[in-house]
Amino acid sequence: MADNGVDVLMLSVGPDLPWLIGYEAMPLERLTMLVVPADGPANLVIPSFEVPRVVEQPDVFTITGWGETENPVAIVADLARGSRRAAIGDHTWSRFLVALQHEMDGTAWVDAGSVTGALRARKEPGEIERLQAAASGVDTVATALQSGDIPLIGRTEADVSAELGRRILAEGHAVVNFAIVAAGENAASPHHHAGDRVIQPGEVVLCDFGGTTAEPEGQPGYCSDITRCVFTGEPPAEFAEAYDALQQAQAMAVDAAVVGAPAESVDRVARDRLAASDLDQWFLHRLGHGIGVEAHEEPLARINIGFELLNF
Repeated sequence: MADNGVDVLMLSVGPDLPWLIGYEAMPLERLTMLVVPADGPANLVIPSFEVPRVVEQPDVFTITGWGETENPVAIVADLARGSRRAAIGDHTWSRFLVALQHEMDGTAWVDAGSVTGALRARKEPGEIERLQAAASGVDTVATALQSGDIPLIGRTEADVSAELGRRILAEGHAVVNFAIVAAGENAASPHHHAGDRVIQPGEVVLCDFGGTTAEPEGQPGYCSDITRCVFTGEPPAEFAEAYDALQQAQAMAVDAAVVGAPAESVDRVARDRLAASDLDQWFLHRLGHGIGVEAHEEPLARINIGFELLNF
């Protein structure tokens, strides 16, 4: 916070709050907000009837429960009064931000990602272990998919998606975040919603799935995210050539992903390889992204509109 000139960090709904204190705010019209001054104690402002859900950590933060006849925005503003620069959680509802701006006239506002993004991007050993466990679980499901243990032909996308979800939960995840199954022409849509289309012989099936691990109370879950393409039969030469170029681009990007390399430079390596095969026009998304308590988190290309410069 000091490095970024931030006087107070203010976190409501979203992943930063459970990552810091192990409590995930419900997305209610009632305000929950952790107020962290740069030079004072942290305070969790929360509806009184939600207090029993919090695992208390008195050495980390205090709790202020507010009643239905009180104004929680005023309580938060009083705790942050005098702050020249406030970092607000990027998932915070705009209704609360607008109200806080009214209460805290003269305060400049920035995205809390300027404080928490870099901290969450660098994983501690325990976080790496949780991520490895999450990845191992979906790797097992992906192996079953690619080996043919999960039948595809004759089933609907939705049916296969449901099976992927069941297997994800069986591998130690608490929640299925997504289980995309896109067959044939639908595979051209990266975020296709699995439907009643029946998978046929001789076509590509794109499967993109992941979830959040089950963790003890007071600890955040960690995410998995994996994508695999399966061809139901012998792929034609055009498909095989495109897939070979894709694998080469991936391998080159892995080699380029060394400590100190900007994320955009790694993306460029893969993009240039696909351009050599005239496939870059179909590379519609970024190369990849960080993963942790969110499926998509730093490092990634991000624009904080109106707050910061473009940051890769």
